[in-house]
Amino acid sequence: MKLSTYKICFLFPIIILFLAGCWSSHEIEELGLTFAIGFDEGRETDLEKKFNKMGGDYPKKNRVTLTYQYVNPYTAGAQIAVGSGSSQQPYINVYGTGDSLQQIGSEIALRQDRPVFSSHLKVIVIAADLLRTYSLKELLDQTLRDNEIRLSMLVLVTRGRASDTLELKDGTGKIPAFHLTRIIHNDFRAKKILPPITLAKLPGMMKAGTSYLLQNIIGADGEVKYAGAVAINGKTNKLLGFLDEKDLDGIMWIKGQGVGGTVKNYDQKTKKLTAMSVDHLKSEIKPVFKGNRLSFKVNINSEAHLAENWNTTETAIDKKYLKRKEESASQTVKQLVEQITEKMQKEYKADLAGFGDEVRIHYPFLWRKLKKNWDEVFTETPIQYDVNITIEEFGSQSRH
Repeated sequence: MKLSTYKICFLFPIIILFLAGCWSSHEIEELGLTFAIGFDEGRETDLEKKFNKMGGDYPKKNRVTLTYQYVNPYTAGAQIAVGSGSSQQPYINVYGTGDSLQQIGSEIALRQDRPVFSSHLKVIVIAADLLRTYSLKELLDQTLRDNEIRLSMLVLVTRGRASDTLELKDGTGKIPAFHLTRIIHNDFRAKKILPPITLAKLPGMMKAGTSYLLQNIIGADGEVKYAGAVAINGKTNKLLGFLDEKDLDGIMWIKGQGVGGTVKNYDQKTKKLTAMSVDHLKSEIKPVFKGNRLSFKVNINSEAHLAENWNTTETAIDKKYLKRKEESASQTVKQLVEQITEKMQKEYKADLAGFGDEVRIHYPFLWRKLKKNWDEVFTETPIQYDVNITIEEFGSQSRH
């Protein structure tokens, strides 16, 4: 027993010598923890203009303005813990303008006592106007090459200024980067939120040659909102157009994605508003290739519950009533998907709903012939929709 004790006492200090240590560690207060980056068209801030007049300029073209969102280490911890309290925001936005993302980051290090530290980046917001001039590949090249940046970061686009989406009202105690990434988890309540597009997914999407969608957000008066989507041209990776919330809703129905959305219409008989909540959604896109001619049949099936009925005079709900409501809702959704299909084929001239993926899966030999010019082929391809919505619940206030 004594011998074992001696051995342990002898080995213990030796083991300590071999324990791994972080010799180059930095205190958290010394790091410029950056949670978000915004990309805007180049527009020097008043501060930058003043620095330039005083000799703080360097050779550059004002092509891009970056917004770096730092965490404020002196207030963020306290505000996150108690929810409010300090009059200071838990974040600091720092702006830099130039033509090289790498150089802009270096210039920020000349102004801040904590240089940009990107290992904890949560979101990138890109102004859509930039995508009229530069491709997504060009804008994200430096970001994708930076080994410090995690590929799980969310990528969003805005029709306005990216800097506006990285500002929240004073006193909220929230960091905008976290707020933006958490909204996406509300997809179970709002069927107008795209599946998250991360930095890891984008290289494949940019190389595929087919057009795609990115979630659009807007910011105003210290508030932000997910509002439709931005269409990106698959060949150029530049801006193709904008989809409003109704358009995106139609795309989600075609792809069979999202629940919790609302189907709203006016009853043809009573002229009163009815709203249904989507509980389950399934869509099957069937490519049909006959006689060298391609077409699609899309079957959309959904289960919903009657969430709102403004016709208070009806006291009973029978099978006839439910059938009328189901047919009305099905027709509303059918019109919705037909409208966005017409918009894709005639206005955007691009497949934004994944029809090409189904051709690739079911007819790979045909896809090899069509994929280079798929958007052009898609514009001339007939699409037939069959929509069937079934009401499974109608609320405890209704009676037979």
